[in-house]
Amino acid sequence: MTHIDFYFNAPDKVEVARKLATKAFRAGLNVLVYPRDAAQARELDAMFWSAQPLSFLPHVVCGHPLARQTPVLIGHDPDELGSTDVLICLAEEAPGFLDRFGRLLEVVSGDANDRERARQHFRSFKQRGYPLDTHDLATNHD
Repeated sequence: MTHIDFYFNAPDKVEVARKLATKAFRAGLNVLVYPRDAAQARELDAMFWSAQPLSFLPHVVCGHPLARQTPVLIGHDPDELGSTDVLICLAEEAPGFLDRFGRLLEVVSGDANDRERARQHFRSFKQRGYPLDTHDLATNHD
């Protein structure tokens, strides 16, 4: 069953997603970063390319010819990922295919609406029996 982690109080959801994707990549895992929309996908792609040179994160957007050989994908198609290890969700709703992944990392900002959505997701996942963990980014640095 998919293990779900909530990362609350993210000062910048895209930056937190980059850090989580980097951590998963360094652990040898494949990652799908699931953006809110096409604009956020472009923002993620730009940030992943412009991060510190020594922390290069090999990635492409879904639909790229090298998607199956690349450990980090940005987009909405899990079928393009070599293996479904980690799903980082930045969208308002987790995708219906989350059970295909070993881990779901949901990034939540300090915005009241975002926090309320995350609380609803947490309750729903808990009722469905998913193992859950929370990480408060305002008090620790996971």
